[in-house]
Amino acid sequence: MIVEQRDLLLVPFPFSDQSGKKVRPVIVVSNNHFNASSEDMIVVGVTSNITKDTYTLTLDNKDLEEGKLLESSCIKVENILKIDQELIIKKMGRLKEEKVREILSLLQTILK
Repeated sequence: MIVEQRDLLLVPFPFSDQSGKKVRPVIVVSNNHFNASSEDMIVVGVTSNITKDTYTLTLDNKDLEEGKLLESSCIKVENILKIDQELIIKKMGRLKEEKVREILSLLQTILK
């Protein structure tokens, strides 16, 4: 599978305390050059536990260019992970460019 920025994927995502992992959706934020030249990709987590945290963005079907969410979700931009592309379980969809720009802008705020 060719991994591209904006892909919505299903992967095993580790808990922040490293006590285990859970299969969950993620959004690829690393650019296509990085994804093509690396075995890894950089992703942010998606959850259906809706919260209004500072570093959380809403995500629903209007934000998707392809695919479909089963329920409204939110993007936990602070949940950043570098993960091997071979761990991808399946592709669920693809985000619109505008939504990924929001994610990258918020990520830049976190990293400043």
